[in-house]
Amino acid sequence: MATKTASTSCVIIISGKKIQNFIFVLMMFLLEGGGFLQAQTESNGQIRGTIITNDGNASQGVIVKLIEINKSAVTNASGNFEFKKVPFGTYTLEVTMSGYASSTETAQITEQAPSATVDIRVNSSVQNLEDVVIRTGGNRFAKKESMDVAKMPLKNIENSQVYIIVSKELMKEQVITDYNSAFKNVPGAGIAEVRNQGRTTSISRGFATPQLVRNGVGSFTYTTVDPSNLERIEVIKGPSATLFGSTLSSFGGLFNRVTKKPFDSFKGEISYSAASWDLNRLTADINTPINEDKTALLRINTAFHSERSFQDAGFNRNFSFAPSFSYEINDRLTLLIDAEFSMYKATSPTRLLPFAVKNTVSSIEALDIPYKLSFANNTINYTSQQYNVFVQLKYKMSDEWTSQTILSRTRSSSDGYVVLLQMMSPTTLRQQVTYQESPFYGTDIQQNFIGVFKIGQLKNRVVAGLDFYSLRATRNDAIVNMPAMDYKKPGDAYNNFNLDKVAPLFLDPKIKFNNFVSNNENTYSAYVSDVLNVTDQLLVMGGIRMDRYENKGTYYPSKDSIAGNYNQTAFSPKVGLVYQIVKDKVSVFGNYMNGFSNVSGSDFNGNTFKPNQANQYEGGFKFDLNKISATLSYYDIQVTNITRDDPDHANFSIQDGTQVSKGFEAELIANPISGLNIVAGYTYNDSKYEKSNASVQGLRPTTAGSPRTANLWASYRIVNGPAQGLGFGFGGIYGSEYYQTNTTSFKFSIPSYTVLDASLFYDQPKYRLGLKVDNLTNEKYWSYRLAAQNPTRVTANVTFKF
Repeated sequence: MATKTASTSCVIIISGKKIQNFIFVLMMFLLEGGGFLQAQTESNGQIRGTIITNDGNASQGVIVKLIEINKSAVTNASGNFEFKKVPFGTYTLEVTMSGYASSTETAQITEQAPSATVDIRVNSSVQNLEDVVIRTGGNRFAKKESMDVAKMPLKNIENSQVYIIVSKELMKEQVITDYNSAFKNVPGAGIAEVRNQGRTTSISRGFATPQLVRNGVGSFTYTTVDPSNLERIEVIKGPSATLFGSTLSSFGGLFNRVTKKPFDSFKGEISYSAASWDLNRLTADINTPINEDKTALLRINTAFHSERSFQDAGFNRNFSFAPSFSYEINDRLTLLIDAEFSMYKATSPTRLLPFAVKNTVSSIEALDIPYKLSFANNTINYTSQQYNVFVQLKYKMSDEWTSQTILSRTRSSSDGYVVLLQMMSPTTLRQQVTYQESPFYGTDIQQNFIGVFKIGQLKNRVVAGLDFYSLRATRNDAIVNMPAMDYKKPGDAYNNFNLDKVAPLFLDPKIKFNNFVSNNENTYSAYVSDVLNVTDQLLVMGGIRMDRYENKGTYYPSKDSIAGNYNQTAFSPKVGLVYQIVKDKVSVFGNYMNGFSNVSGSDFNGNTFKPNQANQYEGGFKFDLNKISATLSYYDIQVTNITRDDPDHANFSIQDGTQVSKGFEAELIANPISGLNIVAGYTYNDSKYEKSNASVQGLRPTTAGSPRTANLWASYRIVNGPAQGLGFGFGGIYGSEYYQTNTTSFKFSIPSYTVLDASLFYDQPKYRLGLKVDNLTNEKYWSYRLAAQNPTRVTANVTFKF
């Protein structure tokens, strides 16, 4: 179905102030390169429009042709197309997609109505258009539309918040076999900090940010995440407590894992990857309707993954199974059930604590620990289990309003041994082994009302919601220490570390197991967010959240006692402003956003501590052109209510500490010529404690990561001729020097790194071949936990499509 509307051309008037003139000239310079700011002659007009699928999503990579003058355009990531300098007349628009029947619509432009808009719906779902974008050579990685970022339909160009998308198409091209490697495409993320049981934390705007969000709601994963079920990763920047709450968002933002959902045609692929260090990985993705009218749909993703470490010991084995089922109960009510189950067995990730004494070795590089020694043993390992269940009931109340009810349940558990390497002197270290059994249970129940209404002529898009989040965890663990050894020449002591030697140590009566409820907390929330169109190009966003947090404290069964229970209430507002300098193409934005973190305890006078508060002020530009999508922003985050040692009362704290994190971020996604795609990013972050304990006063927090980071991926794919589908890619990541320990008395640094990767691939409708080389120059580099990262690695992949 198509609708045609005519509108008169508009003139943008900018005042004579110098700064506005500068911005205007800058915009003209940038946009002329894209070729879309062209003056219309008196006899010319323009035809524009949007192509959308039958499931309401943008259709990227669709070819639209003006038959009468043989002129073509390809839709961008928002599904938009545009023809400029078109002579007045009546035209036939032909919409063509590879593998689908073409369709036509008509449009007319005249001197009285020189601009026409044609919106066309195509009979295909967005999942069926993946190969279309590949074959047309469009801006394949620029699709940024999301229902989760703003919890409502909102284009990136309209959103005053900054976010990054890592799509499954980009992950496929980079032959990514582990979740952490996907973050090479995220500006500022750094090297993942892999914690016990394989759970990961990355950096966002100078703050450690864990993996706690799945499909827009709380669904933590305290074990390894397998990428086989990922549709994309959404990296939402800045304090985001207003829509996501303090328990899910760090002061730097959050990472949202969006899973694959079923669609209305039969399609699938089976993929096998083999790599250095005996990596074997088999995945399957199968989608099918399960009834004739296609109201019931099923999609199953599964993966088996096995590999060993490049070091002398270390391994991981993982099996995951992820079914997703949707059912259209009637034309208004839809049910979605989405689940993930995984089982994991591995040796614990490396973690090293340096010998923190002044005038000793102060960098991991100078420490010169043999790079390929793990100080681990494969018999000392752990097993973990994980499930995530997501249920969504969506009811279309009217043409303007939708009700969305969500239930998310999750469980992560770990049972076995984890190891910490602790330096005892400048030349010796010992293994510290923890045996633990630690399950986590989480529930998130959310009710959203999403709608559109008008106040006079002012359009409002609003989401209002209620949220209940619960987390409960128990711990049962004990710790034993092994003898210290010379880490450069460990000798026979290195072979004495195995399960037969370690397990009996836990039988010693002096070794005490801790058995307690470590987390038992509930959060009750209400929030509302509104996007107001003051004009067609000026948008104002405002929202607020109220959280009631109840921490029931740590429960010790042996003593039948509770410690540390407390309650807190916090409010989190946000305000945003967007002005589209060029409608749907260039915008300038600014925002104020807030986040908070609950704090237990009280000061010497008995005053209960308040939540930490983070207030962000940010401004920048967004570009959404046919060939270029980019975001440039500057942010300033001020954190208050940080507790620090009370200088007047020993063993007490006061709550007047402050921290600042400010910086610049740039993201570029470009398609300068057909087949060439570029993803690039750069960040600069300046973080420091402004008012804190004397030991860290004025210093950069160690959890802030590298002050400067950069990422690049450029790939070229032949889109025409006998070699169509053949391509290659090249890119890498850079991080400047940062600290594992940073105090006035001792600093321990991690050197800068530059890691380069390359790939070769051949993509056809029925199969795909890929070859990837990671770390081409065999760079030695380390994570925040001082874990040595992989040297040069070669991965081969074959994928069959049906």
